[in-house]
Amino acid sequence: MKLLRHLANLGYGSRREVMAMLRAGRVADARGDVLYADDALGTAIAHADIRLDGEPLDPAPGVVLILHKPVGCTCSTRDPGRVVYDLLPPRFRLRHPILAPVGRLDRDTSGLLLLTDDGALLHTITSPRTHLPKVYEATLAQDLRGDEGALFASGGLLLDGESTPLRPARMDVLGPRGARLVLTEGRYHQVRRMFAACGNRVVALHRSRVGGLGLDDLEAGNWRVLAMDEVARLRPQGSPAPIAQDGMMRGDG
Repeated sequence: MKLLRHLANLGYGSRREVMAMLRAGRVADARGDVLYADDALGTAIAHADIRLDGEPLDPAPGVVLILHKPVGCTCSTRDPGRVVYDLLPPRFRLRHPILAPVGRLDRDTSGLLLLTDDGALLHTITSPRTHLPKVYEATLAQDLRGDEGALFASGGLLLDGESTPLRPARMDVLGPRGARLVLTEGRYHQVRRMFAACGNRVVALHRSRVGGLGLDDLEAGNWRVLAMDEVARLRPQGSPAPIAQDGMMRGDG
């Protein structure tokens, strides 16, 4: 891929704008030698060795970001309110392929959100056949009645308007109005609809883990690039790993 197209695809500007950067000598290699539009990537110079105004480029294509999504943001590029892309550098929204959310969290749900431009990885994680475990903590409007865990684990719960029962899900009680769920599928507003089927209502919802990956100390509104070994922890698993009392998934995670 030519340098001009590469920089444009990373969101640094239109091809005309990037051409102006190149002509102005703003793009160089790690040694400081100026690069021009006909310099190729993958042969003479690697992505990691390119500098724009003396700074390294944004992550190369194939990146995976982890974002601690706060309440009030939607997983959309366009919305009248705040969107998750407002939490990222503005040019990230202009990348091609786009940095797309891996699954979605609704506006009123906080927690772990992944974004990637790797279409194959996105498909693997979100495929109904993958069954990657996802952990949610829910705060409820009313006290638990006591039989929710058995109902969710039965594999027989049928949500309103659907014809296929939910896969078995694990629930741990966190308090009279608190519960942790481990789901291996991702239906529309699933946690909220599960408790609605029990006559209750979710007033706050947080996703703390996806596969073997957690938020750790990442604060709300912040993001970072995942390392390769962390991406490997998003591999498919047939069943959720056990959860210890501290809420951490054990086993392979």
